[in-house]
Order: sequence, then structure tokens, then C-alpha cells
Amino acid sequence: MTNENPSPCQFPGLAGQSAVVTGGATGIGRAIARALMAQGVRVAIGDINEVLAKRTAEELGGDTIGFYVDVRSRQSVADGFARVNDVFGSFQILAANAGVSTMQHALKLTDEEWDFNFDVNTRGIFLTNQIAARQFVAQGQGVIVNTASLAAKVGAPLLAHYSASKFAVLGWTQALARELAGKGIRVNAVCPGFVKTGMQSREIEWEAELRSITSEQVIDDYIRQTPLGRLETPEDVADVVVFLCSDAARFMTGQGINVTGGVYTG
Repeated sequence: MTNENPSPCQFPGLAGQSAVVTGGATGIGRAIARALMAQGVRVAIGDINEVLAKRTAEELGGDTIGFYVDVRSRQSVADGFARVNDVFGSFQILAANAGVSTMQHALKLTDEEWDFNFDVNTRGIFLTNQIAARQFVAQGQGVIVNTASLAAKVGAPLLAHYSASKFAVLGWTQALARELAGKGIRVNAVCPGFVKTGMQSREIEWEAELRSITSEQVIDDYIRQTPLGRLETPEDVADVVVFLCSDAARFMTGQGINVTGGVYTG
């Protein structure tokens, strides 16, 4: 079992519900899964690494399950969500968190890097949101929270392609929220900043090489940009996701909530 401490806060309307968390095996996704579990939610952890998804579910315990999903594939998403429905009967929450990044100067970007970021970060949000939302409309209940990024609010040097993919996530979130509002389905997004995850560790090494500085200098720069004075944790993001999933956020839809430690306040 993990040693991580769940948030002591209890949010209304979550106990007894079921959720899908994509990209849930590690990092922010794992923290979201654990935070939802602390609210009495049954959680299905979807990940392209099926072994790790099932291992994470076993480590978290409870009614958690792990399943394979490649968010780039409509059939894979449909099959994965059908599996969740078979086990849980239905689900009412989608935390669409799966994402990737690469880093490169904009003028040196390859087609492959561009396509990889958009296939996972943007197409993955489209497919998971659309398939879940069809179910939510049919059952008359559901909430979606997409993981965007600080880079969805401010274009990030060396991450132009990633920023573009995450700006698209925010645009989709706002438009989908407007379309589904009349059906009682809420759609929001979170925009994390410099989060201490495995993805960030890779980005630190890439950025250090591209900027010809040390990894320590990259980390110091991230902290310098953050008014609250530290790197963000996955749990910082997860608690906001749980809030957005709950009835406490019942009058919020179409929002891109900054969770950046003050890096960006617009």
C-alpha cells in the first residue's frame, strides 16, 4: 500500500460513484485516482501500460481496477469503457488525464513530434470525452475533467507543439461544456504548472540540454517562476480535480482552472 496521505476534505455528491482516470497509472493520474478513492469513489485506472495500471490498482486497493486503453484509438477507448461498465455497471466521472510531451526548438520540430503530441493530448481528449459524454447524456448524469496545462494558457518556449495541443484541449473543453450544459453534464479542465512527475523529470533533462544549462538550474528556474516557492505535487492537482467532480462545483462548467502556484493568474 502507498504511504501517501489522502486529502482530509470531504466533497459532496461523490460517495458511491464510479470514475475512469486515463493515464492513471503514474503521476497526476495516480494522485487523482487516490484522491477520488478517499471520497468513496470506485476508480478504473486506464493506461497504455496495462501491467502498470493493474499494479497501481492493486497497490491502491479498494474497488479499484486497472485496464488497458490507448486514447489515440476510438476502438480501444470504446472497449476500455465497456470493460468499466461491465465491472461497475456504469461510471459517472471521467478524469481525462492521459498526456505526453516532447521538447524541441520550434524550428527544428519534426512532423512525428507534432503528431505524437496532438494524437495523445488532443485526439485522446476528443475520443475519451465524446465516448464518455454519449454515455453520460444517455444516463442523465456525468462530469468530465480534462487535464490541460499552464502551457494551455501561455505558449511555452521549447514546447510550442505541446502548447498548441493543450490550447486545443481548452477550446474543446469550453465548446463541449456549452453544448452539454443543457443536458446537465459539466465539463471543466485543470491547468497544472511545474508538477514534480516522471514527465517533468524527462523534460528537465531535455530542457537542460537544449538551453545548455544544468538540470539543477532548470529546477531553480521553475521554482523562481512559482510565487508559492516550490515545485507542484500531483496531489496539488488531484484535490482540485476532485472538487470539480463534486457537487461543490455544481455551478462550474467550461472552466480552465489554474493550479500553478501563482505562475499564471489570468
